[in-house]
Amino acid sequence: MAEETTTLEGLKDAMEGEGVVVETAAAPAEPKLDQYGRAYATGKRKNAIARVWLKRGNGKIIVNGKEYETYFARPVLQMIIRQPLVSAERMDQFDIMCTVKGGGLSGQAGAVRHGISKALTYYEPTLRAVLKKGGFLTRDSRVVERKKYGRAKARRSFQFSKR
Repeated sequence: MAEETTTLEGLKDAMEGEGVVVETAAAPAEPKLDQYGRAYATGKRKNAIARVWLKRGNGKIIVNGKEYETYFARPVLQMIIRQPLVSAERMDQFDIMCTVKGGGLSGQAGAVRHGISKALTYYEPTLRAVLKKGGFLTRDSRVVERKKYGRAKARRSFQFSKR
């Protein structure tokens, strides 16, 4: 009968002896960049879809050809867009250019935030743990419920009339 292995090193030696390749440590993830040194990602929220390009720079954020303060006038929406950069402590290190379509301003801001988070992980894979912990990499799957027949809206009924 074959001898029994009781340690991890013994198991590794036994596996290599049988022709199985054993990797000891995982290699760090490589950045995914295009030919211009940019990271590209798509972010989604509600019916909005944002295409985001991220590269080294001085913190300029352009949304649909406008500064993000102009496009998203409400301070809450501006804060939503800055969240992944603030949590990763990379506020003034990247230039971000994005195009966003569909939905309203709130959904578009959420889509841009999701796209920025994904692009940051493609540019610097070490930031994935920080962004994942903050919940920025998860796509918010909540969408508007559809209207049903025989109802005024998705769940609202027509007013009841006794007579």
